[in-house]
Amino acid sequence: MGSTTSCCVCVSPKLRRNAHSRLESFHQESDLSREETGGNLQHISDRENVDELNLDYNPSDHPRVSTIFLSKSQNHVHEKRKSLFINNNGSLRRKYSSCSTIFLDDNTVSQPNLKYIIKCVALAIYYHIKNRDTDRRMLLDIFDEKLHPLSKSEVPSDYNQHDPEQRQIYRFVRTLFSSAQLTSECAIVTLVYLERLMTYAEIDICPGNWKRIVLGAILLASKVWDDQAVWNVDYCQILKDITVEDMNELERQFLELLQFNINVPSSVYAKYYFDLRSLSESNNLSFPLEPLSRDKAQKLEAISRLCDDKYKDVRKTGRKRSASVDNLCGIRWVPAILS
Repeated sequence: MGSTTSCCVCVSPKLRRNAHSRLESFHQESDLSREETGGNLQHISDRENVDELNLDYNPSDHPRVSTIFLSKSQNHVHEKRKSLFINNNGSLRRKYSSCSTIFLDDNTVSQPNLKYIIKCVALAIYYHIKNRDTDRRMLLDIFDEKLHPLSKSEVPSDYNQHDPEQRQIYRFVRTLFSSAQLTSECAIVTLVYLERLMTYAEIDICPGNWKRIVLGAILLASKVWDDQAVWNVDYCQILKDITVEDMNELERQFLELLQFNINVPSSVYAKYYFDLRSLSESNNLSFPLEPLSRDKAQKLEAISRLCDDKYKDVRKTGRKRSASVDNLCGIRWVPAILS
């Protein structure tokens, strides 16, 4: 337990440095007397969990850390907003709700719109490729399209030099989702696995590996999220030139790079959904808003009433009731017989 060569050692060198610096500061303050330290009680800021020290490195595991794609899109979004403002002569039209009219889109966190989410995910992947980190261009063999091509057509020599367009990424993702009949929630989980791979394996998405990384993330997300998962052989029917052995190896190495961490908490899922909405609004990808009709309002009211009744039942079952003296009339007191 007290040995420095314990098995409980952090994998990330960045995390090890942060933890070491925290321990050093703690040892320096331990020389003070008990009166000065208040009975050797740690401050609340020092009583942090080990997972909280890793917030900056695993945004796909913690709901409080901003997503990578949203931070990478900030610079481009500012320039795009400026050009859009100039092209519209300084006036941007946007619908706002009022007391008489409420505008809504057909997209919620519980039931995302499939076409809308695929467009947003494709845009997030586009920003990953466009604003990738040039200092760490690690191209793993399993994701290299030169070594593992998805088609029999010859791969050009400069396949890793030209960034794909957003439409090309959207067509690739849409083809997989429409052919495999995947759900919109699976697209959000795909983006979570994609950023988790970037964080754990310390790789970037580039023009030479983005297709196989996206394919591996979709393959894994469909098996984890959907009840009726698509088999690897089914993807071979979509991508005619790929083999089952290649799909199996892609899935195996993808899991190993994720350290078999396929858990997606509901808070992380909601964070990615709302960050995708923010990304779409800043890039003018939002679905057109429609006025709230009477029929849709009645449906929303019925759903809200149903959820309210459900939570009331849960609160009743979880509430602990204590008996009062007035309800103990049926209990007879029997004196103990002393020996």
